Amino acid sequence: MVKRSINLLIFRNVRGPINLDQAKWTLLREGTVIPAHPLALTADRKLDEERQRALTRYYMASGAGGIAVGVHTTQFEIREPGINLLEPVLRMAAEEAETISRPFLKIAGVCGPIEQALHEAELAKSLGYDLALVSNGGLIHQSEIELIERTRQISEILPVFGFYLQPSVGGRVFSYEFWREMAEIPGVAAIKMAPFNRYQTLDVARAVCHSSRCKDIALYTGNDDSIVTDLLTLFRFNIDGQIVEKEVAGGLLGHWAVWTKQAVGLLERVKIARRTGDGFKDLFALGTQITDANAAFFDPAHQFSGCIAGINEVLKRQGLLKGNWCLNESEQLSPGQSEEISRVYISYPHLNDDRFVHSQLNEWTTAK
Repeated sequence: MVKRSINLLIFRNVRGPINLDQAKWTLLREGTVIPAHPLALTADRKLDEERQRALTRYYMASGAGGIAVGVHTTQFEIREPGINLLEPVLRMAAEEAETISRPFLKIAGVCGPIEQALHEAELAKSLGYDLALVSNGGLIHQSEIELIERTRQISEILPVFGFYLQPSVGGRVFSYEFWREMAEIPGVAAIKMAPFNRYQTLDVARAVCHSSRCKDIALYTGNDDSIVTDLLTLFRFNIDGQIVEKEVAGGLLGHWAVWTKQAVGLLERVKIARRTGDGFKDLFALGTQITDANAAFFDPAHQFSGCIAGINEVLKRQGLLKGNWCLNESEQLSPGQSEEISRVYISYPHLNDDRFVHSQLNEWTTAK
């Protein structure tokens, strides 16, 4: 647990401008769709540049507000010696994103011990990225104080997108105090809540609302099992006699790496429902269907072992990828997962955007 008597000496009353273009900051705070960018491979598990770039073009054409690259969905193995794909995939996505005229957020995944994390943040900055999505995964021997300091140092290079990763895929449980201290770091612009746990999600929201930077930090859902529920949730707290409210602005999700055009439409429906108070019942019903589809993609029945292959399988069926291959050959569809994906395709045809993809796929795969 973070010792507040130590950290408040560091972070009390420290606020400052986030080093982020104003239009992009506005987009981030108002809420947008941010897919976690997959990795396109050939059958021999080499980078498929044509399809890698096509994926980025798909997300831009779908109306997404940004992309997150170098994250779990991109496969952490891209960092391994002998593979060395982190720089190429970051660079390709950044190059494609430069062709879009509207604000579009480029978010780079940053992970590992502090030396590695700082190096990755510097690389992302050199390639024109806007934010660093900071993962604490795998750092089980680091104290919360040490991880707060790591986040602070990264934020001096790039604005930070905090990340609560579910323990079942390499994350860990953090205290309320940890998120309270993170919220006071001036360079933290947003936090992705993805513990797949309502109590832990509440910890983040409560911590941000109690911080001096409540209005400066955007909350994003990464809870792929409760996307619509999160987006429709209004957090409300009584803080020193004042009612403080905060919504989940948008999502940064592996689930939104597929059927992205429909995800953009979903978020627009959510925003209308928030403004008018109408449509909540239908949206909650739609949310259960999305969660059912996510179960097929993310494979919780097998402890998420097929989650990356599952996303890639959907993209393969749409024609965006040539196969569902992963760098780690042991990462494959689980038994019965392909049939589950087929089931949700049949059950919820309104959730996919295959017609949109097929209408523009040739353009995305042949553009120079």
